[in-house]
Amino acid sequence: MGFYGPPIFLHAVVSANQWSVSLVSAAITLHYLFGAFVVSRLPKLHARHGVPRITLTGAFALALGVVGWSLARQPWQLFAAAILSGAGWVTMSAAGINAMIAPWFERKRPVALSRAYNGASVGGMVFAPLWSLLIAQFGFPAAAGIISVGMLLVMIWLTQRVLNFTPEALGQNVDDLPAGEPSQGAKMSSTPASRIASLPGRALWKSPQFLTLAAAMSLSLFAQSGLVSHLYLLLVPMLGTQGAGWSMTLMTACAVLGRTLFARAVTNTRERRLLSCASFAMQMCGVMLLMTATQSGLPLWCGLVLFGAGLGNAISLPPLIAQADFASADVARVVALIVAVSQALYAFAPLTFAILLKVDASHLGFFVGALALQMLAITALWMGRAKTTA
Repeated sequence: MGFYGPPIFLHAVVSANQWSVSLVSAAITLHYLFGAFVVSRLPKLHARHGVPRITLTGAFALALGVVGWSLARQPWQLFAAAILSGAGWVTMSAAGINAMIAPWFERKRPVALSRAYNGASVGGMVFAPLWSLLIAQFGFPAAAGIISVGMLLVMIWLTQRVLNFTPEALGQNVDDLPAGEPSQGAKMSSTPASRIASLPGRALWKSPQFLTLAAAMSLSLFAQSGLVSHLYLLLVPMLGTQGAGWSMTLMTACAVLGRTLFARAVTNTRERRLLSCASFAMQMCGVMLLMTATQSGLPLWCGLVLFGAGLGNAISLPPLIAQADFASADVARVVALIVAVSQALYAFAPLTFAILLKVDASHLGFFVGALALQMLAITALWMGRAKTTA
């Protein structure tokens, strides 16, 4: 609802109100920007109120925000709804999920996070065509009400029956070990990662590993968010609304497979930055194919597959790089900060890419911009890797 929803909302709001794409894209920018502020505070909110309470509060805010998107008839109403939806969805995004998973897994965290983040991809597979179907049948307000109520019922159950528990409450250690057996964290105490010095306070902001990781995540997500937020709109003339919805499903299905394969590779290597570079390069190949596609055909579908296969890695791999590059005590703060920084920057991606579409009818600048950002992300990751392995 928070990541794959806005591209659908953009099309629905523009169609219902005859507003400009730039105006609605600005609301999407606010959605991400206010979410970045909230996610930067998420570790403190979790420490003060607990993960279950913050997550459920976020779910209610998201539901109200999405319904607000559907009912907006004045621009100020749209921007008010964007604040609510932006504040709510980040409690269930990358940093929120990492906070839920981290207490349970150490060595197995790559696979655990991959499976958890795949929930977002499955959400994209289900919700892109579902939104299109429900909006076509019942209109945007009814569709928003149906999906929001369903989401709340699921989240109420999850927070009460799953998130309320800790390993200690169930007599377990991390990595699903029974009580009394040494945790994987303890077994791995002699590994290089466990000897990395902590970086408290402002020291973190002087770390080349942190700066390059934050830059790589920000650049890749700026390119990815800007492209995804308008891709549905670009595909409708070629594939129709239902076909465009199914194309989003294809991309997210590929994201599940790509994230799963990369997570298994990450588990067996410390070269996590190098794997991320490979993922971004694969996405670049997909973008180049999309750029050359002028109608529905093999280049279009191959481009969707390659771009989609790396779609989830831009979110799931940086927390795993943080686990390898930073002291255990710093990982939660590093993840929250890189997510906040990247989201604050890619919040401007929908509006930026909308301007690119407006000034270039051929859409060449739209795709070239995405390619350039991905190349810069690869460069940032490589620079951090060079310093790490020096």
